[in-house]
Amino acid sequence: MSAIVDAVLAATFISALYALIAIGFTLIFGVGGILNFAHGAFITVGAFGAYLVSSGAGLDLPIVLGLLVGTAAGAVVGAATYLGVIRHVRKRPVTVLILTFIIGFFIMYSLRIFAREVMGTNPLAIPVPPIVGTDSFLNNIFIFVTSWLLIGALFYFVNYTRTGRAVIAVSMSDKGASLVGVDAEKINLITWTLAGTFAGYAGVLLAGSLGGGSWLMAIEPPAPLVLSFSIVILGGLGSIKGSVIGAYIIGFFETFTVSFVSSQLAGISSLALLLLFLLVKPEGLFGREAAT
Repeated sequence: MSAIVDAVLAATFISALYALIAIGFTLIFGVGGILNFAHGAFITVGAFGAYLVSSGAGLDLPIVLGLLVGTAAGAVVGAATYLGVIRHVRKRPVTVLILTFIIGFFIMYSLRIFAREVMGTNPLAIPVPPIVGTDSFLNNIFIFVTSWLLIGALFYFVNYTRTGRAVIAVSMSDKGASLVGVDAEKINLITWTLAGTFAGYAGVLLAGSLGGGSWLMAIEPPAPLVLSFSIVILGGLGSIKGSVIGAYIIGFFETFTVSFVSSQLAGISSLALLLLFLLVKPEGLFGREAAT
């Protein structure tokens, strides 16, 4: 019985982190119809931001400040990506898809060069301490609580604020939103900034949970980019609530598979579940619900 309880707790905590990892990816697709394959790089930026504040730049400041800086760094990179590149080509989906791949790898390699040549550290081992000391249970509680607070705030913003209603309008139709006075460019910028904010925050928590980050952490286990894509496909492209539910399905399925079947199945079990869903319900749990 204790093994089952431990597995349930572990799955609950990891699923909350998975939801944070995936939510920005979902938000951008829900509003702009863009599969942002630079999302994993945004997560890496958050981890590096926290690293610089907590130890990398010799500041040795509290990791809570690192969390704020990492979150802000993700937001800035998300906004800069949209303003500098995406807004000029967002009507050309294939071009955008290719560009997000290029941007993602450009950011990752830039961080690698920065860590090695400027900071003089190993870019494969970027130390980021956990938020709440060395107690893993308290850290998991922190991740779980803040995950639901942030997701709840996002739901409130989208559904009960004027800007949020504009986000929904743009997700349904750029032209239709423009006809009622909504500035689609501004809404897309807000969306990319929010997505970067969630990614940066998730990056700090993920690196802290793993004992540190890496310039390759976007594609290294648990591979947040692949994880985000799997969760979004499972929950339904563009559905925020679908992504939250998808994160918990994958988190529980993966944890129970590793705990009671074989630890060798870590990572591949979620992909097998995704394959099954694509065969049985290719539209995902909630289909494309456009940022709802």
